[in-house]
Amino acid sequence: MPLPPAPFVSSIMQIEPQWIDYNGHLNMAYYNVMMDRAIDEMWLQLGIGPAYMKERQCSTFTAEAHVRYVREIHLGDPVQVTVYLLENDEKRLHTFEDLRHASEGWLSATSENMTLHMDMKARKVAPFPPDIRARIAQVVASHAAVPRPEGIGRTVAMPRK
Repeated sequence: MPLPPAPFVSSIMQIEPQWIDYNGHLNMAYYNVMMDRAIDEMWLQLGIGPAYMKERQCSTFTAEAHVRYVREIHLGDPVQVTVYLLENDEKRLHTFEDLRHASEGWLSATSENMTLHMDMKARKVAPFPPDIRARIAQVVASHAAVPRPEGIGRTVAMPRK
């Protein structure tokens, strides 16, 4: 199976009508849904999707997420997510996603995440198998060669005056 490109770009997604809140824009929870769907697309290419869970009884869980909402998205706006696999170790993946208007290109939101590899039989964090870890290392290396998006490593804090 070929490795995901650097960076990985998801398929184009559409905002679903039930995701629009009383403010007339995409509810904050659904930004996460779309970014998670993009991660699922990338995980398939990485070899850690549903078949991996079924065959090896392992999966991934998000342990931490930092979402920034930059610009409103509305019903009818096509969106696309770019995923950067920034770092990894034997049990964790550090990713950064940006959600953009698919035809106009402007940034709507970002999400920086720490993902854990799970042994689903034990329901505990566990090392990736060597073959998967090697694929991940190749993707991290290829993603390191592309420019880093703005916003990686930001923290939540009140601005200091």
